[in-house]
Amino acid sequence: METGERARLIIILILQLILRVRRNRQQRCRRVLCRRPLFPRTRCHLNLRKIALEGANVIYKRDVGKVLMKLRKPRITATIWSSGKIICTGATSEEEAKFGARRLARSLQKLGFQVIFTDFKVVNVLAVCNMPFEIRLPEFTKNNRPHASYEPELHPAVCYRIKSLRATLQIFSTGSITVTGPNVKAVATAVEQIYPFVFESRKEIL
Repeated sequence: METGERARLIIILILQLILRVRRNRQQRCRRVLCRRPLFPRTRCHLNLRKIALEGANVIYKRDVGKVLMKLRKPRITATIWSSGKIICTGATSEEEAKFGARRLARSLQKLGFQVIFTDFKVVNVLAVCNMPFEIRLPEFTKNNRPHASYEPELHPAVCYRIKSLRATLQIFSTGSITVTGPNVKAVATAVEQIYPFVFESRKEIL
């Protein structure tokens, strides 16, 4: 291959990489997976044994005093205590979480409980995004102390905390980042803030 053709191919590859980086930068938090734990309350005492015997898709954990109930649409799992407190996980949006919690309340009403759906709130959001490049974790950790901590003997990811957002990021060498925060806005802002730092520590493509 002639030198001119080789140079043109290298330029084309570089341009394709730049376009890919820009496109992925715009969409990097598109994959929001599980989970959005939420806390509805029923304002009534719940008989866990009755729920376990008469309810559907139920697991009774008597030793810890709670019942797990699963819904298919939306796909959520509810942890129910006798006090009326419920934690639901697995929803992919706030609307889906609220709809699932209401379905759960209706299921409990059908079992004979005087359930009142109150105090609904989302307390945690987990999102996963993938960067279009691999990351040098030792270099990233060195450049971003004390916010970043890396103990490869215990966990393969760097733990990066943003106290102002109450967000925690688990950064893997493959470019995958798992973000947890109190709401969607905090998670999206955390990804925006971390991108320039991981970009500086990216692995160059030879």
